[in-house]
Order: sequence, then structure tokens, then C-alpha cells
Amino acid sequence: MSPLELFAAALGVIAVWLTVKQNPWCWPIGLLMVLLYSWIFFEVKLYSDMLLQVVYAVLQLYGWWQWTRGGRQQHGRLVSRLSRGGLLLSLLIGSVGSLGLGYLMASYTDAAAPWMDAALTAFSLVAQVWMAQKRVECWPLWIALDVLFVGLFISKALYLTAALYALFTLLAIQGWRDWRRDPALVNA
Repeated sequence: MSPLELFAAALGVIAVWLTVKQNPWCWPIGLLMVLLYSWIFFEVKLYSDMLLQVVYAVLQLYGWWQWTRGGRQQHGRLVSRLSRGGLLLSLLIGSVGSLGLGYLMASYTDAAAPWMDAALTAFSLVAQVWMAQKRVECWPLWIALDVLFVGLFISKALYLTAALYALFTLLAIQGWRDWRRDPALVNA
């Protein structure tokens, strides 16, 4: 456990807590966190996770814009639900991304856990886009992903990061509860 990992983990807790509270400052704090984690994952050869953090950096900017200027009135998005078609399409994209990235990582890198890392990466991107769009369905997906990330990080001796993702799981449960009760919740 390095000081860099400790700092990145602390930023992660703050960013997710702010997300649960629907505070747009979650995005710039999250941006700093993902940039730090891209370096951490590079050092332990979790290349899919490293790439995920780079994409997250872009999605942090997208989310910040969506939460502050997105939506129909361009005053920020309201919490909403995905349509059945949107849900199925997103999950299909996550599945195809998992297989494609897993193949690339297993075939062309010395990745430590190419298939698991790729699946977690692809579906994390789906969850992150849903979060940026304030889709309530992001939270149950994050819960499942965070539980799996805990196991992956324990296997790589990233114990602080595993603990962080365990805390993320609890925060995701709270986010799911809070966002489902949001009076502004609309159906897509």
C-alpha cells in the first residue's frame, strides 16, 4: 500500500459520496482519482483497468457537463430510468466489449487477469455512462461490479483498493436507495 494509493482511495470515497448526494463536484474530484489510479494499475499490470481509468477521465468530463448543463432545459439532468431497450442495448455493448477486450488482453499482453479485468472494464464503462446520465440502474450494476473488483484487487495485493471498493459497494447500495426515492425520478 503506497501513499499514492492511499490518496487516490481517499479521493475515491469523497467522489462516490458526492455522487450519491448528486453533488456535481464528484466529477472533478473523480477526475483526479482516476488519473492517479491509471498509474497505480499500470504498475501492477492491470492494463484493462489502467485503460479504464483513462476512459473514465473522459467520462468524468462528460458527467460533469451532463450534471451541470445536460438535460432538456440544459440545467443538468434529473434522475431517470432506462428504457428496456436502452438497458438491453447497453448490456449487449458491455458483453461485446468484454469479449473483445478480453481477447486482446489475453492474446497480446501479459495482463494478470485478462478476461475478468476486461469484463469489469467493459461493464464499468456502461455503469459510468449510466451514472453520467443519472440513470438509477447504474447503482445495482456498480454493486455487482464493486464486489467482483474487491476479489480482483485482493488477488493483486491491492488491499487498500479492495477495501475502497468494498466501501464503494456500500455507497452504491446507499445511492440506489436514495436515487430510487428521488422525487424527480422520471421514466425514460
